[in-house]
Amino acid sequence: MLGTFQQSHLRIEVEAPLTVIRDSLVQSNKIRQWLWPQRFSAGLPEQLHQGLTFTTWTGPVAIQHQVEVAESNCLRMLLSQGIDGYHEWYWGDGWVQSRLEGISLLPLNLGQTLSLLRLRQFLEVEREN
Repeated sequence: MLGTFQQSHLRIEVEAPLTVIRDSLVQSNKIRQWLWPQRFSAGLPEQLHQGLTFTTWTGPVAIQHQVEVAESNCLRMLLSQGIDGYHEWYWGDGWVQSRLEGISLLPLNLGQTLSLLRLRQFLEVEREN
């Protein structure tokens, strides 16, 4: 894999309970909403689960995700193709934490920061509905 090794750990506070945060991170219809314009492979099940493999595209760059852990307060995915590494999510009442490590040409910290900000905005809209 071409690129540089990068790592980023971010934690944000959000106005949402654990269950709403969890649903936003593991239910594919909700993930598609807050990660737009990222595209997802066809046939993604309703909920992410251990052993699931799927692909996303950020522009022309494909990233394959293999769900290694999917529990009530954490999600861990091994990444390949556009990023060789892993992405971990942890959450609780009022907070979300993301840890991303890998080798890539993509600016991982920038992408992770934008994703967390979009998630926070999505959770605010969910709270209002």
